[in-house]
Amino acid sequence: MSYEQLTPRARRRIAVRSLLRSLLVSVVIVTGYFLLPMKRLDGNSAVVLGVGLAIVTLLLGWQIREISRSSYPRIRGVEALATSVPLFLTVFATVYYLLENAQPGSFSEAMNRLDAAYFTVTVFATVGFGDIVPKTGLARTITIVQMLGDLLIVGVVAKALFGAVQVGLSRKQD
Repeated sequence: MSYEQLTPRARRRIAVRSLLRSLLVSVVIVTGYFLLPMKRLDGNSAVVLGVGLAIVTLLLGWQIREISRSSYPRIRGVEALATSVPLFLTVFATVYYLLENAQPGSFSEAMNRLDAAYFTVTVFATVGFGDIVPKTGLARTITIVQMLGDLLIVGVVAKALFGAVQVGLSRKQD
């Protein structure tokens, strides 16, 4: 049965379940970022960043496949976006935090976890307040990688997710 054929109550139930699942996953990601122990990076920022981005990429690939197979691809697409973006941002916040701890002075001020999350979201939103700025070549390089990744998330990944929604919708009509 398609989403449109469901009763309004059933549609609300499915949408609320999806929203709660997305919220729970996002809360777990952010809580983990703030509570899990993080050790010094010791110059391996590229490895941490690479592993984190590989996890995000694998997750997105899996989500795109699941969206195209879903009975409710629109809801699944929104859910995928609502969980992938927080994970993507948390990867960068973690790298910035570990980088500043491993190489103090990489940014214009020492950063705790909240500062690193703030800087990450500031870069993602492209507002660039200027109160925290990267000062070293490595910090600037990672920030550039995040900026490019932000553009990919906003453009390519969103298009891929919504394309998977269209595939799922057309599959249901066949």
